[in-house]
Parts: sequence; structure tokens; C-alpha cells
Amino acid sequence: MVINLKYAKRMQTVKGFGTSSCWWSQYCKGQAAEDIAELLYGKTGLNLNIYRYNVGGGTDEQNCRVTNPWRKTESMYVFDKAAAEGHYDFSLDKTAVDFMKLCLSKGSIDTLILFANSPHWSLLSTGQTSGSLLCHTCNIPKMNYKKFADIFLNITEHFLNDGLPVNYISPINEPQWKWGGPDVWQEGCHYETEELTEVYHIFAEEIIRRKLPVKLCAPETGEMFGKTEEYLKALLADEKIMSVTDIFAYHSYHSDDSAETRAEFKSKISSKYRNFRFDMSEWCELPNKSHTKNFKGALITARIIGQDLIFGGAESWTAWVAVNQTSVKEDGFDYADGMLSANDDFSKWYIAERYYAMAHFAKFIPAGSVCLDTGFFPEESNDFNVFSFLSPESQTVTVIVNESEDRSVSLDGNFSKMKIVVSTQEEKLKETSLPYSGEEIVCPKNSIVTIICE
Repeated sequence: MVINLKYAKRMQTVKGFGTSSCWWSQYCKGQAAEDIAELLYGKTGLNLNIYRYNVGGGTDEQNCRVTNPWRKTESMYVFDKAAAEGHYDFSLDKTAVDFMKLCLSKGSIDTLILFANSPHWSLLSTGQTSGSLLCHTCNIPKMNYKKFADIFLNITEHFLNDGLPVNYISPINEPQWKWGGPDVWQEGCHYETEELTEVYHIFAEEIIRRKLPVKLCAPETGEMFGKTEEYLKALLADEKIMSVTDIFAYHSYHSDDSAETRAEFKSKISSKYRNFRFDMSEWCELPNKSHTKNFKGALITARIIGQDLIFGGAESWTAWVAVNQTSVKEDGFDYADGMLSANDDFSKWYIAERYYAMAHFAKFIPAGSVCLDTGFFPEESNDFNVFSFLSPESQTVTVIVNESEDRSVSLDGNFSKMKIVVSTQEEKLKETSLPYSGEEIVCPKNSIVTIICE
């Protein structure tokens, strides 16, 4: 197979790669924090440039149905039910904030996003951040929309005053899902489109009034289609919202085996609505069928990263959580779905196979790289994928995800040397550098291969 690089068409510019510190960083400290920060944001690690910090809704322990401590959050806004008033304590959520500062100290982060899964519990109809008692019902009364914006933006201003370079806020997450009802497991809040738009309008007004140097990242829609275009049209129709919004954030769940769905998304959405930068801001294998020691999880993750960027038109790609709780099932394997797995107090943690999928992109494709259309589209089996990029240093980087038997490729381009980086179940990020002579390159079965040419 020949990969056409000589006449490849330039497409969108990659803004970078990232992950979320939600649900785990509040327990990560000491040497574990030092090591994990370097693995994620350090020069020897992934060198990620996008960081998502969770502005939690807090927990009223007397009125909370979420049982997993990793799914509960500590808010800097403290509400006294007896006195019916609240105040701020910016010493709270200290471990998570310290970890964020540690990652910022690595010097790679240029996009710091504050996001919320739910407003603060004191503003909600149920007093529970896990959603309404009825599915598909908004849990925050309209009279509290402004208070929601005030609390979120007061915390934002605190971070800015503390020297943290916050440049985006995202107060709503996956608004279309049911959130709540009889079974709950995390924070979440449902919004109908008109409710979502009204909340964003109030946030936009307050951002402008306070003259904050932040923009809205909206609306973190939980899938590529569904209500996505409805949200887009509603946001575009509101001049105030559009004046402070330039990222349309979406999650590419529920279509992991479909390159066609991503191509359709690009055709109907990301290339059509050019007012927005389209960022894929959350994905993990869902449902997760790949345990942490199975390289299949890395293959799937790498395939999704490449397809979201090249076929779907995404301008950045962010994994859901960097670390998830160790989750050993009946077969004895751990099905944590983060790039790393840890026990509850981080006394034991390790790198999952899917970490190396992100490595094959983030370590070699810096922000500012350009996506290339080589004319490649996977066969119906979807088990062999090719993704190419042009870096700011004029290196051509091609990531090949081979989920089948050995395959050979050659590159059509004018190059003098190349570096080949290979990961399989048996070895990780094995590098070979050699002069370029146009020979075929063998991509081993079930491998991720990154080829850097100059």
C-alpha cells in the first residue's frame, strides 16, 4: 500500500491533546503526583497541552445518593443549610488544585478549561448533584441560573487571581442524557435546549460584565449527532453567547466502530459550521471491553483519536480521565478505563496499555500541526487505519493503527530520513532511525506505528 503524502491536501490545524483531572486528582499526591504529572504533561511523558479541571458541585452528605467517594466532589463554595447562606473557602479541593499547579509547572499547558458536571448542590431542586428525581428533567430552577454563574465565575476569578491561566470555562456537560432518576452514580444535570441556551446567555453576560479573559467552551454534547445540530443553531442564534464562545465541544462516544459516522459528522457539522473550533473533549471506551493489560484497548483508542481528527474534523482530542479506579472483574483483570489505573489512595498505580495510544500522537504531533488528507479511508473491516500530519517543523508524521495481520506500506514523498516508532503488546515506543530510501515499512499485526519523516 502506498500512502500519498506528496500531494496530500492540508486540512484543519491541530490545537493539541489533553485529559481531565476529574474524579481522581483529589486523591493524587506525594510521589505519585510527581510521577503522574510528568507522565502526562512532562517533556519525557505525553507533553499534553490541554488540562480540564472539574469545578465540582460539592456534596451534602445528608442528602447524597452517590456512594463512590471518587465520584463525589469538594466545592470551594460552602453552603450552610441552617443559616441558608454560603461562603467561599478556597483552601478546599487542595489536593486537586495542587496537582493542577504541578502539571502547569511542566510548561506544556496552553489550554486550561474549568468544567462542571452539575451546578452546586445548594442550587438544585433535589439538593443532589446526581440529577433530578425524574429522568430527563433539569435539576436547577431558572431562578438559580444567575447564582450558578456567580459561583462558577467567582471560582474562576479566584484561579485567575492566583495566577492560573484559565482561558476556557464549560459549565454544562452532556446536557441531553437523562441524569438522575432511580439509579445514579455521578454528578450530572439534564438541560433542554432552551434551558441550556439561557444558562449560557447568563454566563456570557457575566463574562462580559466582569471583563474576564475567558471564553465559553460549549456545550459538551455527549455524542456526535442526536441534538448536536439543534444545540449549534441555538448557540449561533444568540449574539451574546457567540461573542464569548469559540469552541464547540463534543464527545465522540457510541460509534467506536464507525469511520463513516465521523466522516458524516465532518460533512454535516464540523465543516459546515465554521464559526466554531470543534474540539473532541471527552472519550473513553464505552462500554469498556478491554482490560488495562490488553493492547486491544490501545489499538481502539489510537483508531478513535486518528479518526476523530482526520475523518471527523476535530481540532483537538482529549481523553476522559487520565486515571481511573482499579476495577478488577471476575476474570481477574482490571477494567479501569483511564490511561492509568490506581487504587483509592494511590498507594498502587500503573500505566494502562491505552496510554501508549495517546503517546503515538501527543509525543510526535505538537499543537500547530496540520491534518493531511491522503485520500485514505479504511476498508469495511475498519482494522487498518492511516492518519497523517504536517508538524510546525515541517516533519510529516504518519500514525498507522493495524488491528489485523502484518501489513506493508510505502510513503510517496520526498524525504531524506525517517524515524519509526512501534508499539505492540510485547514492546512499547520502540524507536528506529534510518535514512529514507522509499522501501516498504512492515507494520506488525496488532500494532501502532508512528513514522516521522523529514
